[in-house]
Amino acid sequence: MNINEMIAKVKAHPDYSKVGMTLIHNGVVREATREGKGVTDLEISVDHDILDNIVKDTKKRQGIVEVLIWIAEGKTLFVGDDIMYLVVAGDIRENVQDALRDALDKIKKTATKKKQSYI
Repeated sequence: MNINEMIAKVKAHPDYSKVGMTLIHNGVVREATREGKGVTDLEISVDHDILDNIVKDTKKRQGIVEVLIWIAEGKTLFVGDDIMYLVVAGDIRENVQDALRDALDKIKKTATKKKQSYI
């Protein structure tokens, strides 16, 4: 899936007329960890039950119309490659921003694991 397909899916949603904002997170493999250690590649694994629950819970939030996610699971990814797209569409800025931030934090902390190789 790509971002354009995800946006088209949001726009096709039956409640799209309620959407005032769509936010997109595009996670990318960067060249170094937060600690400055050089990264050559990484792999992502996903707990799909946890991920599905995060998406369901996020969709139940005030003003949220749609939540879509794509994760490059099971591939070796290199610097510059896309890791994840998270799309959240909803009524007003505050609702959408909070929903995206909370969903992203939960996904990274509980639903995904990464295995990195270092220089």
